[in-house]
Amino acid sequence: MEVPAQGGARPALRSTTVIPARLASTRLPQKLLLSETGKPLLQHTYEAASRARKPAGLVVAADCEEIAAVVRGFGGRVELTSPDCASGTDRVAEIARKLPDDDVLVNVQGDEPEISAAAIDLAVEMLERDPQAVMSTLATPIRSKEQLHDPACVKVIFDRRGRAIYFSRAPIPFARNWEDSLLTAEPAHFYQHIGLYAYRREFLLQLAALPRAAIERIENLEQLRVLDAGHSITVGVIDEPTIGIDTPEDYRAFVERWRSREARHAA
Repeated sequence: MEVPAQGGARPALRSTTVIPARLASTRLPQKLLLSETGKPLLQHTYEAASRARKPAGLVVAADCEEIAAVVRGFGGRVELTSPDCASGTDRVAEIARKLPDDDVLVNVQGDEPEISAAAIDLAVEMLERDPQAVMSTLATPIRSKEQLHDPACVKVIFDRRGRAIYFSRAPIPFARNWEDSLLTAEPAHFYQHIGLYAYRREFLLQLAALPRAAIERIENLEQLRVLDAGHSITVGVIDEPTIGIDTPEDYRAFVERWRSREARHAA
């Protein structure tokens, strides 16, 4: 794992991981409740997130009683949030209001059953290292041309201090003179943004009040609102992307990986 250098050690921050969870899903209906492995998808994410060392707590921010009942069923901590929340960020902010002693809230998507504990810990550590940043997020190298040009793959570029310069669905930086060796360079030239965020609590409570930026509307990327307002987002680099579950194909692939791991452990 590579971490951009950002000065000496800072005091530890008290943090809680929040998994915003809503029942509705367009491409894969009720995906958080899918349970071909014997566990709901949401439980896999909860158990993966629970392995992180930095956060002192873990809670699911549910949008309905059906989700809440599932979490209680596997012994997880859950809080019901308003069904009117416009985004997962708003659900995390609702939880933050109940945690006045926390410095940082980490937003882990409910459809990330293979999220690594190291990734969550790094997101908190980035804010400890960079006291000027209001948010942290993660990135991983892009090594294929198809991924680089896929608008569903959000790209990020950051400066030598590890602070985000821009996020885009377009290939950034754009190579005026393309060479395939650009994809294998070390350090990497192209990075995929991973949608895990850690927010300083005070900033998170203000985030919804920031006006939507023109670039945010064009790219449909909420994090651009933060950059447009002049705030700093620090970026940590990890070796592998987490794999979100968005389609039936994604879920089938996850189930196969899970079964393979279980078979290896049983051998």
